[in-house]
Amino acid sequence: MNKAESERLGSLFNSRGYLPVDEAQKADLILLNGCVVRRSAEDKILNKIHSLKSLKKERPKLEIAVTGCLVGEEEIEGLKRTFPFVDYFFGAGESPYWLGQEAQPRLPKGTTPSALVPIIQGCNNFCTYCIVPYRRGRETSRPTEEIVSEVRELVNKGAREVVLLGQNVDSYGHDLTPPCELADLLEKLNGIEGLYRIRFLTNHPKDLSPRLIDAIAGLDKVCEQLSLPVQAGDDAVLKTMGRGYTAAHYKKLVAAIREKVPAIALSTDVIVGFPGESEQQFQASYELLKELRFDKVHCAAYSPRKGTAAAEYKDDVAPTEKKRRLYMVEELEKKIATEINTALRGKKMEVLIEGKKKGKWQGRSRSDKLVFVASETNLQGKLVTVEITETSPWSLKGQVLDK
Repeated sequence: MNKAESERLGSLFNSRGYLPVDEAQKADLILLNGCVVRRSAEDKILNKIHSLKSLKKERPKLEIAVTGCLVGEEEIEGLKRTFPFVDYFFGAGESPYWLGQEAQPRLPKGTTPSALVPIIQGCNNFCTYCIVPYRRGRETSRPTEEIVSEVRELVNKGAREVVLLGQNVDSYGHDLTPPCELADLLEKLNGIEGLYRIRFLTNHPKDLSPRLIDAIAGLDKVCEQLSLPVQAGDDAVLKTMGRGYTAAHYKKLVAAIREKVPAIALSTDVIVGFPGESEQQFQASYELLKELRFDKVHCAAYSPRKGTAAAEYKDDVAPTEKKRRLYMVEELEKKIATEINTALRGKKMEVLIEGKKKGKWQGRSRSDKLVFVASETNLQGKLVTVEITETSPWSLKGQVLDK
């Protein structure tokens, strides 16, 4: 979401005569877009702002603006006191107010083969560890026709895949008049000529509907790939997190998805060291990951976010223990990913080439596997058939057969 918003803000400033530069020392305007989902992310953006103080002193006419989840309504005054040298603060998803009301973020000029499209802003779930609802507000869906029109424009500019974004995409459309759901939007996007693929993230297990599973199974442009954060495998921990489902419900949901879409690639998120998490409760999460065998696991050690309900809980899992649990999950993920990807050697995959890196073309399969190929032909934005020749836990290498 931050990447999509940065791209659109960059395009807006381009339209106002700004050009990008490769280092802050050359800039007339520095725009920082900060994430605070994890403590490390918040520390990074705060340190970056501090580092600009001397540059502002040297060049008083330099303008500095800060946006993103760092800038909540209740935080702005404190940020202004802490960083008086920053000229502008504005919230995540908002417009740079000093440019005027008509200054709305716009589509990037140079469209990539895979384009990011925000479809819903905010979240109503209020998981106890999460700061997002407090910084981005309640769920607000974009009108369906506006999204369809935008995707058509992106396709005309060269996009071949769209990734639909939201803090909880499964809630899309519930607040519109008349109400609709994500499956309705997918059906409309599926009919756009020139669009090859559709992805979406992130999903919430308690909100993912049977109809959405049917849409993944039945719509040819919707990729067989799903991000489905579980966060924990123990019911007591899930309840304290405020997730609204049990481990049994989650497993049943995964079984239903895999029954309808056997080729589905599943990724998940896990938090280790949540307040009160015992060794036995961690083992429940570990065993769930071992049983369900995800293609990818994003694991984070719990860190308190000021303003959330969990920030009031006793952070009683030692840092060394959090690190150990994190390492265990990462090693398990590596083992399972190695086994899943090794089985792909010799298989043929459809790959959308997104660009070139270190002399190799890179792209992704429908199941979101990162694939590298060598070719003298310009493959940018092309769908190619690739035979997989080498595998690793995190990427694949192959040979182009045709395009």
